[in-house]
Amino acid sequence: MNSQKKRSPKIEPFRHRVDADPKSFDKSWKKLEDAIREIYNHNASGLSFEELYRTAYNLVLHKHGLKLYDKLTENLKGHLKEMCRSIEDAQGSLFLEELQRRWADHNKALQMIRDILMYMDRTFITTNKKTPVFDLGLELWRDIVVRAPKIHGRLLDTLLELIHRERMGEMINRGLMRSTTKMLMDLGSSVYHDDFEKPFLEVSASFYSGESQQFIECCDCGEYLKKAERRLAEELERVSQYMDAKTADKITSVVDTEMLANHMQRLILMENSGLVNMLVDDKHEDLSRMYNLFKRVPDGHSTIRSVMASHVKESGKALVSDPEKIKDPVEFVQRLLNEKDKYDEIISISFSNDKAFQNALNSSFENFINLNNRSPEFISLFVDDKLRKGVKGANEEDVETVLDKVMMLFRYLQEKDVFEKYYKQHLAKRLLSGKTTSDEAERSMLVKLKTECGYQFTSKLEGMFNDLKTSHDTMQSFYANLSGDTDSPTISVQILTTGSWPTQPCTPCKLPPEIVDISEKFRAFYLGTHNGRRLTWQTNMGNADIKATFGGRRHELNVSTYQMCVLMLFNSADGLTYGDIEQATGIPYADLKRCLQSLACVKGKNVLRKEPMSKDISEDDTFYYNDKFTSKLVKVKIGTVVAQKETEPEKLETRQRVEEDRKPQIEAAIVRIMKSRRVLDHNSIITEVTKQLQSRFLPNPVVIKKRIESLIEREFLERDKVDRKMYRYLA
Repeated sequence: MNSQKKRSPKIEPFRHRVDADPKSFDKSWKKLEDAIREIYNHNASGLSFEELYRTAYNLVLHKHGLKLYDKLTENLKGHLKEMCRSIEDAQGSLFLEELQRRWADHNKALQMIRDILMYMDRTFITTNKKTPVFDLGLELWRDIVVRAPKIHGRLLDTLLELIHRERMGEMINRGLMRSTTKMLMDLGSSVYHDDFEKPFLEVSASFYSGESQQFIECCDCGEYLKKAERRLAEELERVSQYMDAKTADKITSVVDTEMLANHMQRLILMENSGLVNMLVDDKHEDLSRMYNLFKRVPDGHSTIRSVMASHVKESGKALVSDPEKIKDPVEFVQRLLNEKDKYDEIISISFSNDKAFQNALNSSFENFINLNNRSPEFISLFVDDKLRKGVKGANEEDVETVLDKVMMLFRYLQEKDVFEKYYKQHLAKRLLSGKTTSDEAERSMLVKLKTECGYQFTSKLEGMFNDLKTSHDTMQSFYANLSGDTDSPTISVQILTTGSWPTQPCTPCKLPPEIVDISEKFRAFYLGTHNGRRLTWQTNMGNADIKATFGGRRHELNVSTYQMCVLMLFNSADGLTYGDIEQATGIPYADLKRCLQSLACVKGKNVLRKEPMSKDISEDDTFYYNDKFTSKLVKVKIGTVVAQKETEPEKLETRQRVEEDRKPQIEAAIVRIMKSRRVLDHNSIITEVTKQLQSRFLPNPVVIKKRIESLIEREFLERDKVDRKMYRYLA
């Protein structure tokens, strides 16, 4: 028995032909037409929407879709023309209210009509690619009402007039504005753009062009920027209240162009109130406002940076070239630090720590600091002053802060090797005289220099500290081994390694016999424990404590080695001429004059008396022991009269030593470059050498050329036989 397959039930459509009855359409349409009229007349509550839907459904089903669509279009046009006349008749402020009332009615009516004709929307309109009922109603509203000759221009003028009144400070009905612009947006983005946004932006540009011109004639820069900032905020708030969010960027761009970009140069350079005035007077709030506003404008920040950099360079140039301001090196560097602090604060508070502004500031400082070739010396003197005396009322953290700030200035120096030369001299004096405030601060400065410039920069400076420690241990061993007269003078010897210390060849003076005896004992001890070494006494660098009696009063005098040699002569003589002292001590001429001047001419420290009495020392003077010398202190320190800054000859000598020290460094750089490149042209060598050495100094191209010639003579390099500007490395 064969089992039959079960078939699933299937609903078949009617097979008989459906005939469209013309009379039936007219009757049905009349019913729909009356319903639409009632809807527009606000009498929709009595309608049977189910019956109306069925009527429309049957019309579409009976192939009357096209006819129904056309009839609907004509009917809607009729209603909208009637609405249009009502809107046109509205006067004054009632115009927008009437427009909105009619728009709300039309919208509500469309929703009901769309529901009645839903079947047509889903079938006929989709199949025949017609505009859906609701969208059709919007298009007809746009074409018949919004773009009606008597409404179109009037609507735009009304909206623009209300915005203008609000800009002038009047209160307007923002709710009405919001619903009107929303209507335009609902009609399509092109309607909102063409019928409102585009003319709104054009009118706004004209308004802000005129207003900015008026403001710039009567306001200073700070006040003008406040007004521009306020206008920008107002426009953004206006957009948020009753415009499309996309309009925000467009209207702010208009304000940026008309109020800022078009007047940028005049505002920034405005006399007595522009950028320079704000910088000078530390107007942080105005500077911050300028920074934030001109961020919105092309080249705004670059223009501010350029003007700021020019001002810093000009004011810095005036500072470093003013003879009065560079008289005191410490005060000069303090002014530089104050300027740096001032602009760092401006960039931090007003310019949001902008790296580009910080780089511009650094470049400006580097430019003017290096205009004064004594800047390396002055910065070293400033550090010397702080580490010798300490910062008034400051703890270690404050000293560290000052040193960090100084390192910022140090980074700007192009001749760091010149700074190193001076720093070594000043450090040596501090260490040997024991006048440094703290070893911690000294070593901290060394670490900073080492971090900045590498081990090579500080190796000799570190050697100075090592020498002091070694000297301390040596002196302990010396006195442990010393036997005999305990009444002989006590000496403390600092053994300085040649090359680590900035010592100059000097003619040793004739020491007093008591000192010579103990000195020779130390020499014998040291050379006995260290083979192959040589000791040279640096009598120009030492100091001594000697006991003296003046009119029965005992004092302890702290003096230099030269001063000690002079004073010890008066143990055996009451009066001595300049010539006698010079012959007995052998002290060099310039040093002897300074030494006698500090002993006889400084008020309160004049342990010698000079005849004739004057401020200067001459070779005809005679000196006497001053038994009338008095002081409230038991311990009296007598310093040597010495200039803080170098004299011109000393400066020239230091510069020559620096130039000599640079020669081997330049040659080493040339050889390193040529060893790796083998063949190189002249200009490339200059560029590479400058790049390698710029962290220490900027080598002069003329000097580089001379060093190349010297290396050719010594057969490290040779010129190419064909191209004379090419060099070859000789292995």
